[in-house]
Formats: sequence, C-alpha cells, structure tokens
Amino acid sequence: MHPLIRLARPTQWLKNGVVLAALVFAGEVLHTGHVVLALAAAGAFCLLSSAVYVVNDIVDREKDRAHSVKRLRPLASGEVAVSTATVMAALLLLAGLVAAWLVGRSFFFVGVAYLALNVLYSFWLKNVVILDVMSIALGFVLRAYAGAVAIDVPSSKWLLINTLLLALFLAFGKRRHELVTLQDGATDHRRSLSRYSPYLLDQLIGVVTASVVVSYMLYTFSAEVAQKLGTGNLFFTIPFVLYGVFRYLYLIHKEERGGSPTEVLISDLPILLSVVFWLATVVIVLYYL
Repeated sequence: MHPLIRLARPTQWLKNGVVLAALVFAGEVLHTGHVVLALAAAGAFCLLSSAVYVVNDIVDREKDRAHSVKRLRPLASGEVAVSTATVMAALLLLAGLVAAWLVGRSFFFVGVAYLALNVLYSFWLKNVVILDVMSIALGFVLRAYAGAVAIDVPSSKWLLINTLLLALFLAFGKRRHELVTLQDGATDHRRSLSRYSPYLLDQLIGVVTASVVVSYMLYTFSAEVAQKLGTGNLFFTIPFVLYGVFRYLYLIHKEERGGSPTEVLISDLPILLSVVFWLATVVIVLYYL
C-alpha cells in the first residue's frame, strides 16, 4: 500500500460506521434521501478523521519510533516527509469541512467540535491520565450524535450512552495492551501510561464492562425504546453483544491483543461474526418483525 494511503489510515474508517447508527436505529434505512445523507456524513468524517490521524502522526513521530508496530508508520519510518504530511493534512481537512458543510450546517458544527476535541487530544489530553481515554470515547459520541444531526432525527440518549461506554471499554483495553506490551518503554511512547498500572486498568475495564452489558440490556428492555422503535424484540441481540465483549476481554488478557480495536475486528473471525450477526439481528428485528 502506498505510504500516503497508509498515512490516511483507511482501515480506521470503520470507526466512522458509528455515524450510521442513528440511521439504523431511527428506522430510516428504507428512506433513500436519509441513506444518502448518512453515507455522505460518514464520508465527511472519514476525511476529517484521516486529517486528525496525519496531524497526530506528525506530532508523535518521534515517540512512535519507540513502538514495535507504530515505528513502521510512514512518518516514523521516514517514508513520508513532514512537509508532505502537512500538505496532506490540510487538503484532507479542507475536503472534510466542505463535505460536512454540504451535508448541513448543524452537522458542520458537530464536525468542527470533533476537530477541536482531537486538537486538544493531540497536544494535551492524550498526556492526562483518564482524560485521554474519555476524550477518545467522546469522539465516538460526537460521531453518533453527528449521524443523527445529518438526517435530522432526535439523537437517542441510549445510543449516546452505549456508544460512550463501549468506546471507554475499547480504549481502556488499548491502554492495557500498550502498557503490558511496551513494558519499560511504555512511558517513552505515551506519557499518560506512567500514571496507569495493569491493576488499575483491570479495575477500570471491569467497571466499564459491567456498565456496557447492563446499559445495553436496559436499552433493549426499555418500554420507551420499544414504543419508539415499534418492537420489543431488540433483546434478541443481547447474546451477540455479550459474546463480543467477553471475546474481546479474552483477547486482551490471554492473547495480549487489543492494541487496535479496528484490527481486532478485521482479523478476529469470532468477533467479526458476532458483529455481523448482531447487525443482521438488529435489521431483522427493526424492519421485518
């Protein structure tokens, strides 16, 4: 793959699938106009997130060289010059903002908020214990909220809460993987890792894991949600969520994976199948039962 394409991290665009959540759970998948808007919104976030990744790689290029995997990134390895990456980030940013404006003015401002959060993360928040993970999770919440704004439907509080908790779960798992894998070199790679310990992260992961499971179950059994969606059968999706969460915990603790949730989703067949079956069950329950 060309270094500039790798620099944009297209594999990470899967994260922007969160933008489409409002489309699915608002029952708008059969509405062609809303589908087009939602896809355009996801595309805009792909451009914006790639701009953020490039900026982050520029800032972290020296620290990335201390990481066993990240040292192979185009900037850390020297394949791409900083000046070239800067121009690329500017072009991606401009294209993303134009696309966001075309989707809608309110969506544009959510996109700007997402960019502002990531600028704070790149230059400050990523070095602050707890806040580093919370800012990552808030980025996913903004994606979910932006998806609702794009198609002009009310943003579900349940959707935002579940997104926040799941993102915290994945982010704490990623921090644990970095801490355990890098060991003595962990703080050279990421300053905030000096404030974490495997025990602390295990406690945080335990709290968030329980919160994810309970919150999702409450969501599926909520009378308010059943009335809004026109079905009370969303609980059929619970087994796939449980399995996905438990499988991810297994990968973190037994196989020392989890450094990149996106790569785990792509490479781990059981988790991939659980996501596919979950999504298929959601569609069947919402649109065919």
